[in-house]
Amino acid sequence: MIFTWVNPFPFNASFLNMKKSSKILIVVAIIIVFLAIAKGAGWIGSKKNTEVSIEEASFRDIVETVSCNGSIFPVTELRISADVSGEIIEQYVVEGQQVEQGELLLVINPDLIQAARDRASAALSQTKANLATSRARESQAQAAFLNSEINYKRNDKLHKEKVISDLEFETIKVNYETAKAELEAAKQAVVAAEYNVKSAEATVKEALDNLNRTKIFAPVDGTISLLNSEKGERVVGTAQMTGTEILRLADLTQMQVTATVNENDIVKVSLNDTAIIDVDAYRGRKFKGVVTQIAQSAKGLATAQVSADQVKEFNVK
Repeated sequence: MIFTWVNPFPFNASFLNMKKSSKILIVVAIIIVFLAIAKGAGWIGSKKNTEVSIEEASFRDIVETVSCNGSIFPVTELRISADVSGEIIEQYVVEGQQVEQGELLLVINPDLIQAARDRASAALSQTKANLATSRARESQAQAAFLNSEINYKRNDKLHKEKVISDLEFETIKVNYETAKAELEAAKQAVVAAEYNVKSAEATVKEALDNLNRTKIFAPVDGTISLLNSEKGERVVGTAQMTGTEILRLADLTQMQVTATVNENDIVKVSLNDTAIIDVDAYRGRKFKGVVTQIAQSAKGLATAQVSADQVKEFNVK
């Protein structure tokens, strides 16, 4: 097989045979033509245009923005504790459950409180019986006093007429004064018995109230946001000390953000300012709020000393 080579650049031979000076001129000419074409096409030597915005002059409000971090809390969150101590024997709610006002949440063992109620009822019955006895004695003392008074008045007239001796009259007078004192004592005994009855009635009422407090009802509509105690656990009532926090009831339909603003930016925040809230759990969605409360003192100033060079922060809701 025979191959025939065809030269695609027929000028190469003549170009190679040229003088060196002629070659340089040709190359320079080609470069100049190429640069001219590139510049005309905008490949080289062009500058980017600067974009500007033009608007009509007018009066406008300048909005100053303060950025800060915070946490979200319910506006209303109740900490539910028991008024009486005891064991939780019934529990009708779980964490996250929606409840309505007046709904029964849990029951604390009422055995000891029922026993206290029974003792208070028995003591009340006894004091009422004592009151009846005191009133009966008052009636007896009243009758004895009336008899002594009649006898005293009759003998007083006889004594003035010298019919009876001074000794006899003195004895009658002493009996009269004794009956009078016994009547007064009987009246005071009735008053004391009445007070005892009122005290016993108050004790019974307290026992009944404590018995009713063994059942805890929802004070408002809301959601069980936290459940610290379960059925079978013992809780301490608030009557003795702080008490055990059994659960938290929150209204999740209204939320608030407690943000911390440093001392340099707090002067820029005012009540009723608009707040745009960006929640991590809702990406791409903005919530609108209103500033409702600004702390008057920096965080930590009430409990610990803050150094002079430390940036102070204020709570804003």
